[in-house]
Amino acid sequence: MAQEQIEIEFREELPKLAQMGQMMQQNPQNPQMQQEMRMLQEKIEGRKAILVSEMMKDFADEEKKISSEYGNDPIAALRARELDLQAQENARKEKEGKERLDLDRMKSMMNQQNQDEKFDQNEELANLRAETSLEKQEIANEAREKLAMMKPRGINVV
Repeated sequence: MAQEQIEIEFREELPKLAQMGQMMQQNPQNPQMQQEMRMLQEKIEGRKAILVSEMMKDFADEEKKISSEYGNDPIAALRARELDLQAQENARKEKEGKERLDLDRMKSMMNQQNQDEKFDQNEELANLRAETSLEKQEIANEAREKLAMMKPRGINVV
């Protein structure tokens, strides 16, 4: 969290620091550049230390507030902490359950879409088979008619 705050506060200086680092690689003997880079790094590290200190103070104050709510009874404080952890675990499980349901719904929708596509393909194939069968039948009927026309009509074959 302190790092994010540093990145916000020093958004103009951080690219400059990176550029200085690159320049130092090219010319490591530049004392003015070294001095300027060291000062900027110390400024950033100093601010980071202040932020960490403030956060730790806030944490200690919050911890003191919580422990004072239960007096100095460590068992009550532990029980409260246990309940907090249990609530967090329940929230995590609920979130995972919702994510699993969403995933199952998405899988179901994809399966339904695949089944619809297969049904459409099967229907199209059935239509093509039917058309092919009808064309074969027409060809066979035409062949019979031609054959019947080619037979001499007056001769009966026994």
